[in-house]
Amino acid sequence: MTEDSATRRRTPSPDGPASRISRTARWAANVAQSRAFEALIVVVIGANALVLGIETYPHLGTAGQLLNGLEWFFRIVFVAEITIRILAHGNRPQDFFKQGWNVFDFVVIAAAFIPGLHGDSTALRVIRIARVVRLVRFSPGLRTIVAALLRSLPGVGGFLALALVTLYVYGMAGWLIFGNTYPEEYGTIGQAALTLFVLLSLETLPDLIEQGMALSPWTLVYYVSFVLITVNLLVNILIAVIVNSMEEARRLEMTERLAADFDEDGDGVPDDIDRIVISQRLDDLRTLLHELERDLRIDRDDRRRTDT
Repeated sequence: MTEDSATRRRTPSPDGPASRISRTARWAANVAQSRAFEALIVVVIGANALVLGIETYPHLGTAGQLLNGLEWFFRIVFVAEITIRILAHGNRPQDFFKQGWNVFDFVVIAAAFIPGLHGDSTALRVIRIARVVRLVRFSPGLRTIVAALLRSLPGVGGFLALALVTLYVYGMAGWLIFGNTYPEEYGTIGQAALTLFVLLSLETLPDLIEQGMALSPWTLVYYVSFVLITVNLLVNILIAVIVNSMEEARRLEMTERLAADFDEDGDGVPDDIDRIVISQRLDDLRTLLHELERDLRIDRDDRRRTDT
């Protein structure tokens, strides 16, 4: 066997499987990234939500069969969408599952085909309702909000622990002060905590203060301190936690396309740590430019004074 014939044997045919996969991947990527494709999926998700709302009305009659047919139509469209988005990754379809929203989409669509889920079962209805949440993936603003809420969960957990301790302490104090006089509101620790929880809306504050003043003017200290600590202080802490998470999520969203691996994994996939590093470097660069601009302005002012 000559060298040329051996080379021809090792060279893949332009019409071979690899070439066909490449063409299919390019076609799927172009379709998945097109505005028309995204608009179509958004319209289908909206129509699915509309059908779910119509199904809540009783006595649909013959319209029930039409709605059942539309449900299968939605399933086919969503399966085709997921298939195209997976094919867009070419020889690495597993990369599709590296993004959380993609995993969510796949689970929501695939769960409808689980054996045993049929008819009007509660689980199937929950799965169908979850499809509407997929609209978040098509809106960068909504994605940022959802990401911020998820990132704020640790801080919110600490806030809830502090709020529970505060409600317990004030609930016990309320039981000691008002337990015998107002048993319906403060008869037990559970009733007292529920009364104080409703008080967070400040809607019942005038009535509770009036009841307390009838018992003793000193009860005003109890309610005023509770309102100051919980309604003002704790709620502001919660807002600060969410706003901080929102800013961090916004930074990750802005630096998503600029991110590159600064760690040693070399997987070529932007990590959250990488995006935060880039965002921090951009902030440092802005600070440096601001200081430089301020120094240059001072130098110009000094020169003007010297010339004068």
